[in-house]
This record gives sequence, C-alpha cells and structure tokens, in this order.
Amino acid sequence: MDLEDNAMGLTQDQTDKILQFQDLTGIEDMSICRDVLQRHQWDLEVAIQEQLNIREGRPSVFATEARAPPVVHDHIAQQVFTDEPSEGPAGVRGLFQYVVNLVVSMCYNTISSVLNLLLSFVRNDDRRLVTDPLGDVMGFINSYQSRFNPHPVFYQGTYAQALNDAKNELRFLVVYLHSESATETQNFCRTTLADPEVIQYINTHALFWGCSVDTAEGWRVAQSVGGRRYPLLCVVCVRDHRMTVVARSEGSCSASQLLQRLRRVVADNEPHLSAARADRMEREVTARLRAAQDEAYAESLAADQEKERRRAADRAAKEAREHEDLQRKQQEERHKLELVAARAAMASRLAAEPAPGSHTVVLLIRLPGGERLTRRFSQLHTTQDLYDFVFSHPQSPEEFEITTNFPKRTIARGLTNIADVGLKDRDVLFVNDINA
Repeated sequence: MDLEDNAMGLTQDQTDKILQFQDLTGIEDMSICRDVLQRHQWDLEVAIQEQLNIREGRPSVFATEARAPPVVHDHIAQQVFTDEPSEGPAGVRGLFQYVVNLVVSMCYNTISSVLNLLLSFVRNDDRRLVTDPLGDVMGFINSYQSRFNPHPVFYQGTYAQALNDAKNELRFLVVYLHSESATETQNFCRTTLADPEVIQYINTHALFWGCSVDTAEGWRVAQSVGGRRYPLLCVVCVRDHRMTVVARSEGSCSASQLLQRLRRVVADNEPHLSAARADRMEREVTARLRAAQDEAYAESLAADQEKERRRAADRAAKEAREHEDLQRKQQEERHKLELVAARAAMASRLAAEPAPGSHTVVLLIRLPGGERLTRRFSQLHTTQDLYDFVFSHPQSPEEFEITTNFPKRTIARGLTNIADVGLKDRDVLFVNDINA
C-alpha cells in the first residue's frame, strides 16, 4: 500500500505519525503502521513503546484480557509438515495417499481426544490442573535460555495472552512445544532454532511462544493443537475473522526446511491478515464517520435548541413587554379616570363665584397649554381655593404652581387670604406644570 492509498480518510497529522512510526520501528508495511496507531488512538509514543515491548517478548496492553479467543482447527486447510519422506510417484497415487493420510490424521486426532477424555476419568494427571500458566512459561524460557542460545525472542506471557496479542496486532503466532523425551529435540534446538536466518525471520514476521509439554500449560496447549510428534511448531493467525491453526510442523527439520515452510505459510496466509487490516480500517473509518455525523448532529441539535431557546426567550420578553405596556396603559387609564373624577369632585366642592363688588377681585389665569381662565374671587378666598379652581379645569396640569408675572413670585398653596398675598383686581397669573 503506497502513501496515497494509506492516507485516504486520514488527516495530515495522522499521515505524518504513520511516517514517523515507520521510521522508528522499521515496519515496512504502512497498513500495519496505520493499524497499530489506530488501536492506540494515534498516540505515537504509546504505540512505539508497545512495539518495543512486543519485540522484547513482553505482553502488550491487549494481553491483559483473561480469556483467550477461540482457536479453529481446520484440518482440511491446515498445512502439515513432517520430516517423513514421500514415497511413490505423484499423480493419482500421490493424491490418494494424501487423502488417506488426511483421513488417518483426523481419525487419530479424534480417537486420541476420546481416549484422553476417557483416561482422564480413571487416572489423575497433574498436568491437567493449570494453576500457574505464566510460571510454567517463564520457567521454560529460563531453562531454555540456560541451555540453548541463540534463539528467537520468546513471548513472556501465557498462551491466552499470546493469542490476544496476535489477534489484536494481526500478526502470526508461532507456537513451539518442547518435549525433553523426544530424541530430536536437542538437535532441533541447537541447530534449527539457533540459526540466525530462522531467528531473524521469526522475530520479524511473528510472535514466538514456547512451553514444555511436561508442564500443565504446555500440555494443555499440546492437547488443543493435536500434535503427534515433537518438537512441534504451529502457526496461528487470523483467518476469516477467527484465530486459526493454519500450519503444523512435526518432528525435527533443518533450518532451510523450516524457513521454506514458514515462508510458504506466511505467503499463503498474509492475504487474510491484509484483509483483516483492511476490514479493521474500514470499520475505523466508518466509526470515525459515524462519530463525525453524530457530532455534527449533536451540534446541529444544540444549535436548533439554542435558536428555539432564544426564540422562546424573545417571545417571553415580548410578552413581558406587552404585559407591562398593557399594565401601564391600564394604570394610566385608571389614573386618568381617577383624575377626571377628582377634578369633577373638586369642581362640585368649589364655592359659587361671588357677585361683583368692592370686596372681590377678578384674576386672569393662563394655563400651560395657552388656555385662559377668568374667575372672580372674594378677598377672603384662600390661595387653596385658587389652586382648587385651577385643578378642577380639565386642561390643568396634575401638579402645578401658580406664579405672578411681574415681579415674578410663586403663590404658595395654603390658607392665606388672596388679599394678604397681594393679589389685586385684573392680575395675571401663570400656571406652571411641575412635571413638564
């Protein structure tokens, strides 16, 4: 996969991280780099540390899962390698021999499983009780390293952890089952597994897990893969979305033979891993698109809710203003009615205008709106009577004061007689609106 194809659907920052991850880890397949970064939420530092841990044989964060994924044994598609020489010519006879061997192998595995089950009821085998699988694996690794070096990097975890890592990393898992009682084991460990090309190939293309069949963990795995001869190598990988035993190599073989077998198995099954990576990428892109759609929908919903909230707030504010305006108008109307009633009441209480005479004065009163009033008052009338007369007129201000023209002075409201405040006949008075 070239960079252009790999970058489809990725941001520039994600593409840059893929290139950095490739440079730092040396992984040539960019789809693998992308897959690893995706599973670590594009955290470059964490993804690189995980790869270093795996290269050193330490389980990744995915290996914390307690249960191993189910492993499928497809006896028809599974490649089986032995060091037994083939006899007879190829063709129909060879095909017949292959079918016979396949049937015999399947029958043998079935009968062995049934016999082991029956024997388990009549005898106790301590290896059936797996109490410390990690201790069994680490004990085997320490024992192996003290006797055989060099060797591929052993995965320092249980079989279940190795399966989980291989599944999540989409890598091949090479399972090595060691038996001290097998005569070919010593030579196989000293020569084949110690070969530099074998070590480099396994470390580059797969996780390498090993255990002794003399331990509970190793015996349990041996029973599950169904091997008949030791040393035994099995290759497990994702195939059709399931962890599948795709190949089994029984007995000893040379380094060149093992390399040839491993390359054949990897070549035959790499398309399945590539398909799994593409499927994972598609799911990740789909999930990202769905997340983006959900986010856009949430933002749109939030925007609509905000618009509706604002419209509701505007409606509430408008209704409040309208209510206030209505209340104010009603109050003004009530006040006008009360004022009209007050003026009418005041007019009804006014004393009758006195007849002309020497004890009376005629006052000319000018209202703020320009209206002119003329009224005859007795000199014994008070200034309060003057104010009451002005107030009773419909055009009079609600609150006002009365002043003279010249010299300008204010006539105070009270019980003082008109004569005492100096008002004379034909004086002109001005009404001033206090609230104007």
